[in-house]
Amino acid sequence: MMKKTTQFMLSMVATAIALSASPAFAQEQEDGINVGGAVRVNYGYKAYSDASKDKGGDLTFDMAAIKFNGKKGDWGLAAEYRFTSSTDYIKYGYGYYNIDPDWQLQFGINKVPFGNRDFISNSWWFGIPYYLGFEDDHDVGIKAVYEKNGWHTDLAFYKNPEYGPTENKRYATDLYTGTINGTEYNNEETNQFNVRQTYTLEHEGGSTTVGGSVQYGQIYNNKTGNNGDRYAVALHLDSSYKGWNLQLQAMQYEYDAADAVEPNKIGVSVVSWQYEIASKGQAYSVNVAKTFNTDWGSVKCYNDFGVMTPDVADDSYDNSMQNVTGCAIAAGPTYTMIDFVMGKNMTFSTANNDHVGLPEVGDDWDKRVNINFGYYF
Repeated sequence: MMKKTTQFMLSMVATAIALSASPAFAQEQEDGINVGGAVRVNYGYKAYSDASKDKGGDLTFDMAAIKFNGKKGDWGLAAEYRFTSSTDYIKYGYGYYNIDPDWQLQFGINKVPFGNRDFISNSWWFGIPYYLGFEDDHDVGIKAVYEKNGWHTDLAFYKNPEYGPTENKRYATDLYTGTINGTEYNNEETNQFNVRQTYTLEHEGGSTTVGGSVQYGQIYNNKTGNNGDRYAVALHLDSSYKGWNLQLQAMQYEYDAADAVEPNKIGVSVVSWQYEIASKGQAYSVNVAKTFNTDWGSVKCYNDFGVMTPDVADDSYDNSMQNVTGCAIAAGPTYTMIDFVMGKNMTFSTANNDHVGLPEVGDDWDKRVNINFGYYF
């Protein structure tokens, strides 16, 4: 458990920050290449760890990143690479072509269009969909993006994830090949299709975006050579009004792996760790935030709540829940996120439940505090 949480602290990625945004319709940029990046440190205090309490928490190097955005005429590129104390990995890297003012074509490691268009979370900790493989994921493929008069359409095909199935160093969650808790997994993501449609209505004091997402792909068993399949569907809303923001999302997913040793669960990996999730279930997210503008920047305070309900044949599988209350402080080139995290039967935020949606060990809400400070350039 210590290894897992340490790797997580070194590698986890802040949300809702400028560094995480990739350019859409970069014709608004001037020609040339812009280079930016970030350096971040992280403080973590785990109320369920005697060692953490004895030391008063731990302050660690989180990551350094370098980011490129370039454009020449209708052609361009976007890339971000990250370095931690123990590893390094690509977040995204793709070329794009602006077909006309309404359509853009992206090819390479680009963001998978599923769920809320930005994030379904406000905190550094992400929401439950991230740990299932459905928030801020980036895979290798081609994506067409259309935007006009409030309508936004994404059509995409992904051949495979950014790294191979035995690799656990990755930015976002993908299927894993290897042994987890004594169960052998031989699964690879391949041949994935995504469609997402949203509409944004501008109104007094803000805007409201509503939409739906569909994802379908294959699961290749690299031991038997057979293919299973997987799907996910979601409805989502992101509404702002006079500094307030409401995010809602409901989704269902299923991983139906071929020749599975245990069909009720499947192995995934992210940020140098691997764990198991229920192979079928629903995830619900309810996030509320309020932004306060100041003379020196802004403060956004939020509460992100998520629950995952397993929908498998084994009745012993339990719900997983996570609640994050916090504030994000933007001042000049700095961005600080202060989070109070509560987890129940949830990977990374609990002491004894390194999974999502599997049978629960104990019946407690575990708590931790996390502070992430970043300097962006």
